[in-house]
Amino acid sequence: MKRFLIASLALACALGISACAYVVPSLGQLPERQQLQAAPQYRDGAFRNEVASPPRPGGIGMAFRMIRGRFEPRDPRTAPGVALPAIKTDLAALPRAQDVVVWLGHSSYFVQVGGKRLLVDPVFSGYAAPLPWMVRAFEGTSPFAIEDLPEIDAVLITHDHYDHLDYKTMRALEPKTRLVIAGVGNGAHLRHWGYPPAKIREVNWHASVELDPGLRVHALPAQHYSGRYMERNQSLWASYAVETQGRRLYFSGDTGFGPHFADIGKRFARFDFAALDGGQYNAKWADIHMTPEQAARAAELLGAQALLSGHAGRFSLARHAWDEPFERALEASKGKPYRLLTPRIGEPVYLSDPQQAFSYWWRGLE
Repeated sequence: MKRFLIASLALACALGISACAYVVPSLGQLPERQQLQAAPQYRDGAFRNEVASPPRPGGIGMAFRMIRGRFEPRDPRTAPGVALPAIKTDLAALPRAQDVVVWLGHSSYFVQVGGKRLLVDPVFSGYAAPLPWMVRAFEGTSPFAIEDLPEIDAVLITHDHYDHLDYKTMRALEPKTRLVIAGVGNGAHLRHWGYPPAKIREVNWHASVELDPGLRVHALPAQHYSGRYMERNQSLWASYAVETQGRRLYFSGDTGFGPHFADIGKRFARFDFAALDGGQYNAKWADIHMTPEQAARAAELLGAQALLSGHAGRFSLARHAWDEPFERALEASKGKPYRLLTPRIGEPVYLSDPQQAFSYWWRGLE
C-alpha cells in the first residue's frame, strides 16, 4: 500500500508538472502597466468599455465560474451528433486579385482584399482553451492546417480569449506572418511566444494601420473584456474595419450591442461585408455578446450590404443548441436591407458576386 501511494503521488506530480508545462506558455503574459497608462480606454488600472459593464473576475474566480457553469442546464444539442460539412478550399491557390472572405469557423476568417492576405482571429487548434480536453471543436470543423496557408500580410487579433487568440496557432504562424495588429497590451503575449517586436503593431481604438497605399486597417470599439485566466482587462479588445479603394469590410470580434455600431456606421456610411458576433449568447453575457437579432440590427446601423453572423459553428461556449444561431439569424434577417451569407466552413464568399447563393447547410443535421 505504501509503494502504491508513493507511485500514485509520483504519477500525480508528473502529471501536474506536465500539465503546467503544457498550460503555462498558453496563458501568455501580462504587459507592463507603464505601457498602458497612455491608452485612453485604460482607467483605474484596467481597460474600460464605452458603456460600463459588470466586472468579471480572473484567476480563482473565473475557475469557479467555469466549474459552476458545467452543472447549469444546457440544451442537449449544444454540439452536433455528426461531422459538419466543411469545404477545404485551396487558400494558397486563390488569385490575389480576387477579393474573397473564407469563414474558418467560429470567429476565424481568411481574407483576401486589395491584393493582401489577412487572417482574423485564427484558431487552427482543435480546442479553444488552455487544455485540449476543454471546449473541443465540433467534428469536421478543422479541415485547415497552418501548412495550407499562403504567406500572410497581417493577422488581426480582436482580443486575447482562447477562442480568438490561440497559442499553438500563433506560434506556428510566426514564420509566415509579416505583421500582427492587436489592441494595446496584447503584444506581451506575442513577444512571450516568440514574435519579434517589429512584427507587432499595438493599437488604440480609432487608430489606423496602412498595409499598402490603398489598404488601411482601422481599429474600432467593441463592447467586451479581456484576460486569459490571469488579471482581467489588461489588454484592449477591438473590432476592425478593413478599407481599400473599392471595398469596406467589418469584423466585430466579440461584442455586445452598443452605441459604437451607430458611431461606426456614421463614420464609414457603408460596408460591403460585415462579420458580426451572433452566437454564444445567454442572459449573463447580454452586455458582451449579441443575439442574432441584435447582430441583425447592428448590420443595419453599419450600412452592411452583406452579413455573416458568426461566433458559432465550431465551438460551444453557451448553453443553446449549436444550430440555433443560424436559424435565428435567418429569421431576424427577413426583410432587412442586407444579404445574409450562410457559407459552410471553408466555402469562399466572393465579394464581387452579390448573387452568390449559399445553402442552409445546418438543416437536417443532428
